[in-house]
Amino acid sequence: MNTGEDVQGLRKIIDFTRLLSIFILAVHFYLVCYRAFEGWGLTAELTDRIVSNMARTGLFDGLWGAKSAALLLLVVSLVGVKGKKDEKVRVKDALVYVCVGTALYFASTLSFFCPGPKSFMAMAYMGLTLIGYMLMLTGGGLLSRIIKDKLHTDVFNEENETFPQEERLLENEYSINLPAKYRLGKKWRNSWINIVNPFRGLLVAGTPGAGKSYFVIRHIIQQHIAKGYTMFLYDFKYDDLSKIAYNALLKYYKNYKIVPKFFCINFDELLHRCNPLDPQSMEDITDATEASRTIMMGLNRDWIKKQGDFFVESPINFLTACIWYLRKYEDGRFCTLPHVIELMQSDYEPLFAVLKTCEEIKVLINPFISAYQNNAMAQLEGQIASAKIGLARLSSPQLYYVLSGNDFTLDVNNPLEPKIVCVGNNPQKLQVYGAVLSLYISRMIKLVNRKGQLKSSLIFDEFPTIYFNNMDSLIATARSNKVATCLAVQDFAQLKKDYGGEQADVITGIVG
Repeated sequence: MNTGEDVQGLRKIIDFTRLLSIFILAVHFYLVCYRAFEGWGLTAELTDRIVSNMARTGLFDGLWGAKSAALLLLVVSLVGVKGKKDEKVRVKDALVYVCVGTALYFASTLSFFCPGPKSFMAMAYMGLTLIGYMLMLTGGGLLSRIIKDKLHTDVFNEENETFPQEERLLENEYSINLPAKYRLGKKWRNSWINIVNPFRGLLVAGTPGAGKSYFVIRHIIQQHIAKGYTMFLYDFKYDDLSKIAYNALLKYYKNYKIVPKFFCINFDELLHRCNPLDPQSMEDITDATEASRTIMMGLNRDWIKKQGDFFVESPINFLTACIWYLRKYEDGRFCTLPHVIELMQSDYEPLFAVLKTCEEIKVLINPFISAYQNNAMAQLEGQIASAKIGLARLSSPQLYYVLSGNDFTLDVNNPLEPKIVCVGNNPQKLQVYGAVLSLYISRMIKLVNRKGQLKSSLIFDEFPTIYFNNMDSLIATARSNKVATCLAVQDFAQLKKDYGGEQADVITGIVG
């Protein structure tokens, strides 16, 4: 690669060579036209002594030796010249300059055969020689530029910007190894992108069609299943990635001590059922709070940036109270999201009467009961309607069927019951399905990020289409529990739009 010092050094050599050529030509003029210089009073004893010593070298004998040496040095200096940039320059023009200049340069000796005083002959000789010299210099510069442009095919300087990359396969029991190719000089070479510790978190960013799924996510799925990982896969365009995971499991199932079961959650194709509010996984009221916040933020993405506001926290508290009441009622027999939605549609008076029977949620529902008793119906409707209207969008037979069943639990890395779970979204129903899938992911992560579990891989394609409040803390803390996280986004600006600038910056900062 050329550096600034290399270019400056080459330029100095070129300038010195050209000055040496001009100096030889000047000494030649002084010797050949000495009588004219003497007549003009341009001679000196010291100059004569120096020039006479130089003449003894034999270079300045006759008319052709010195001129040929000066021309040779001029040609050498033009080899390294870039030449003047000119889109209109043509080879024909450059050759005309060179040919005419060469003719004048050597034909100038005819001046000595012209009649007239010696001073006139000397002036004609030197003038024609210098004109020829300048024409050759101009034409040579243009010709050098043309030749360099013809030889220089790398217009974008790609060859000089290449550098050696990792060509070794650095593999271990956890690693992700992506095969790649890179260019070094003019050759294409094979290389490896080695992610030897995937538990530190992986963020894949690329515009639509950049190859995130084909080049990165596909290899992660196949290699992690081949190495015995359990897996939770968010498949935005179901079933593109789910098929890869299923086929990989069929191929590598012998690598597991206990073969994991394969489950799919998809609201368009009713394959498996799973209750994200499984009472066995909800140990205290904070689990209900986290679940209610996740689903409300998923339904109302603009609330993410307004957390803490009165009319944001009120519906979250109301939903928390309903979830925890059903969790405590008959040991959670009806603790499902469909039952929560239907419970919330009840009239205020019987609903508040029922909710008051649970001591743990009295603090949460007291503001609502107080507003109802004081006949502040406008305030009460404003607090509760946000929750009712948002959750009403989830009222459909398909969603109710999937959310109310319990074919499996979300502890995918359970050593006794390992699982590979694929959850599918539908881009045409993103706002509705995304909120429910966010709830699945939130509950799953709480169960996965525990000690004593199997190594697991969490892959989220198009991560901004779902909401998870504590992804930054998951990446930061799940490393010790052997949880490898991969987030795929189209652009960091998209992540900031959906998660807010502060949380997006934290996520990108943690993964590096």
